[in-house]
Amino acid sequence: MKLVVGLGNPGLEYDRTRHNVGFEVVDRLARRHGDPSTGTARNKFTGLVVEVTIGEEKVLLLKPLTYMNVSGKSVAEAMRFYRMSPTDDLLIIVDDTAIPCGSVRLKPGGGAGGHNGLADVTEKLGTDAWPRLRIGIDKPGQIPLKNYVLGRFTPEQQELIEPSLDEAADAAACWASEGLAPAMNRFNRRVAG
Repeated sequence: MKLVVGLGNPGLEYDRTRHNVGFEVVDRLARRHGDPSTGTARNKFTGLVVEVTIGEEKVLLLKPLTYMNVSGKSVAEAMRFYRMSPTDDLLIIVDDTAIPCGSVRLKPGGGAGGHNGLADVTEKLGTDAWPRLRIGIDKPGQIPLKNYVLGRFTPEQQELIEPSLDEAADAAACWASEGLAPAMNRFNRRVAG
């Protein structure tokens, strides 16, 4: 089994914010690959989970309900329960201010880059050697970072982000069914805009 985690914040006030793109990609994966008769989300691992099949692979989709900055608790619970390997079985989907809005990039591991959600996952797992799928949301400019990531996309950004969320779902499905290297080769070449 593989684990795909979309990072975000629970609650309507955070819906469709820049920080919640991970949640949106997991929702797309659930709609595309879930069984409508059994694919309803349930509470488990301090989050909402749906089990889907992508290709021949069983995939657990997880949206932590712990808030972004303590997402690692939920991820670690699921990893321990299924005895998964971070490097082989885990993909984290997250927003990234360091890449242009609408860009999608896969990485095999690395630092948190100032992202508190990624830092907490690293702390709880004891390693940063796990794949992540980053979705560009642009730099905040003069807006304080917290206000920016918790804000909604501008109309211009919205035009870029909608297709990139679909592309991110395609990239996550490719990772689950074919592996990291094929997904990186296919999806890291594209540049938003």
